[in-house]
Amino acid sequence: MTPAPPPAHLLHTAAALRDLPRGTGRRAVVMTMGALHEGHATLVRAARERVGAQGQVVVTVFVNPLQFGAGEDLDRYPRTLDADVALAAEAGADVVFAPSVDEVYPGGEPQIRIAAGPMGTLLEGASRPGHFDGVLTVVAKLLHLTAPDVALYGEKDAQQLAVITRMAADLNFPVEIVGVPTVREDEGLALSSRNRYLSAPERRTALALSAALFAARDRLAAEEALRARAASAGHPVQDRAAALAALGEDRAAADAHAVAYAAAGPPHGPSVARAAAGAVLTDAASLDPPLELDYLALVDPSDFTEVPDGYEGEAVLAIAARVGTTRLIDNIRLVFAPTAGSSDARCAPHHAAATGAAVSADAPAATVPAHPTTTPQGPLGAPR
Repeated sequence: MTPAPPPAHLLHTAAALRDLPRGTGRRAVVMTMGALHEGHATLVRAARERVGAQGQVVVTVFVNPLQFGAGEDLDRYPRTLDADVALAAEAGADVVFAPSVDEVYPGGEPQIRIAAGPMGTLLEGASRPGHFDGVLTVVAKLLHLTAPDVALYGEKDAQQLAVITRMAADLNFPVEIVGVPTVREDEGLALSSRNRYLSAPERRTALALSAALFAARDRLAAEEALRARAASAGHPVQDRAAALAALGEDRAAADAHAVAYAAAGPPHGPSVARAAAGAVLTDAASLDPPLELDYLALVDPSDFTEVPDGYEGEAVLAIAARVGTTRLIDNIRLVFAPTAGSSDARCAPHHAAATGAAVSADAPAATVPAHPTTTPQGPLGAPR
């Protein structure tokens, strides 16, 4: 029988955290807003793996008022501290640091805050003005208070991870920022503390977010496979398509025509990705209840600006939408091949871990229906 893990220290003040012996290993921090679930547990386990048995893992639980705008769900955001402490300990945390608002902001709302800059005004920043300023301000304070060697954040909040990474690099924070892949339910829905707000019909509609992302990924993979076949053909694929059509071999001719299309002209990747994802989201808008799209964006991960159709390299396909009264976000990383038929072209998510100021890749894909017509990992780096 596996012995129960030791209980985590529950601390509420910065003074108590400072007085806690750090030991001889490295310290890792996982910042959350509570209401912990398996996505958070994955972050804690990754932190434990990073620092080893001799290291120390600190989980912060703090619902940060600065990052909630007017009319958002600050008051109803779930608060489940006892369960959070138990889950954190089970996953390998040594300490849960759960300060009060007065402990983090002893003089009230801070007069000086960290500005997220241009990246903080796009996508989530455009939908939630000031959100990332609030995120970065509390992250900076918690990094000072916890003094970690490494901080881990969920990739589900890709833009948040990007602005935190940029802040740490630009302001010379002596901490390694690590991204941890998104954790999904079996049907594909990204784990989120806000998922508990969804009714059964709303949950079925919400599956469209991940379905749209996977549709884009799969469509790109199919196009790249056609390009690879076209590149390896021993004779012009257009001639083969015409010859098969003349013989009446309809299915083979259609396949050959698809290969010929893929071989012709510049790569269609970004436009194909947007169209495939958009088709799923358009269908979801007619479900009951409907999915109300906030944005669908294919962006450069370095600055979150929209990429052009001829873009080559890594991009983030990001979605935000509302189902009922619940707002959800999700994303996937795609890589657009530099040349048609390139042997190293990849259209599926990466799986390399991020280190230092690098942002790592997205989660493994789950299988979900492409059109689920029958059927915030949170602020501060935790799945929301």
